[in-house]
Amino acid sequence: MTTKCTWSVLAGAALLLAACGFTDDTLIPSLTGGSPSGKDQKVILASEAKSNPQPALSSAPPQLGQTNFQPNGVTAGQPTGTEVGRRVERLRGDLGRLQESIGSSNEFLQTLRQQTVANANAYQSLVGEIQARLQVGTTPGNPNLVSAWAQAQATLDQISDSVGRMNSLSNSVADSSSLAAFILESVRATYGLTGAIDEDHLQLSTLEDEVNRTVVLIDRLLNELSKDVSRQTNYVGRERSNLTVLSLAVKNGELFGTSLANRAFASAGPASARAPGSVSNPANRRPLVVIRFNRPNVPYQEPLFTAATEALNRRPGAVFDIVSIVPQQGTPAQVALSANQSRRNAEQVMQTLIQMGLPSDQLSLSSTSSAKVGSNEVHIFVR
Repeated sequence: MTTKCTWSVLAGAALLLAACGFTDDTLIPSLTGGSPSGKDQKVILASEAKSNPQPALSSAPPQLGQTNFQPNGVTAGQPTGTEVGRRVERLRGDLGRLQESIGSSNEFLQTLRQQTVANANAYQSLVGEIQARLQVGTTPGNPNLVSAWAQAQATLDQISDSVGRMNSLSNSVADSSSLAAFILESVRATYGLTGAIDEDHLQLSTLEDEVNRTVVLIDRLLNELSKDVSRQTNYVGRERSNLTVLSLAVKNGELFGTSLANRAFASAGPASARAPGSVSNPANRRPLVVIRFNRPNVPYQEPLFTAATEALNRRPGAVFDIVSIVPQQGTPAQVALSANQSRRNAEQVMQTLIQMGLPSDQLSLSSTSSAKVGSNEVHIFVR
């Protein structure tokens, strides 16, 4: 039964891998540090899908902002009979209409937040029920779980739709910000007009304070909206990846993501016998896996899991050397920034393998630079 389940997971992973556009035919890793043939190397390209170190498990939804952005209103003024006074009245009317627009945007935002929280809670509940059923074991392709998965996907689509409306709202508020800046500039320019009386300047000063407060309010609204959109976009991206893997788990009737540990601990000999030591020059070795981080959100987990599984099937005690490759391009500052990012990428890949169940004593981490790469890469060698 164990062998059957194992190959079911591998077959499903292979199908998912093909669907994502990874066109390598087979994977025959070099377990001695030598150079496998060209078609044996896995090259993981960039994609818009979000990476996730534990793809079978749903992450908690991000916290949305809590601020209520309600304008304080505009102080009424008295006509002075001067041309400057009439200009102040027009500007006061402009500010009033702007604040009404901001108030409407605020109401829409609060409604979107409530809907998003409700949908996120419903989504988490559905995914939690699916995972709980899978953990205790169930039949492959259980129709109840298939139905729950479809509901979870529809709920996630609703969250994504709310994020899209938040983004549209952000664009609208950005237009209001430009209008607020124009009103403020007009108010300040009015001080220089001739023919004003003291009351005009007194009302103008009050109006300027209220415009300034409105500008600050809009800036805070834009900032919080931007954070909400960014967090929710990342969350939806992660969960779409999670749902893809969860569909594989439903198809097989078991949770996905622990097989690496099972294969690693199947080693007949102690892992310490192959503990990571000094890594030989990467230039003289051909990597088992190449992950190119030339765009954000590279979905490397699935092909990495498949490659590591094949390697561990051949030798359970295999050691994985993770090497960050930094391009030798740009100014010293750019190279330094690139090196830091490349190191973080490699650390993330290492943490992914650990969370997939690979013992840390079968992993090593190092870095180097190369003029042959155009972007940050992480190479994984097997020995």
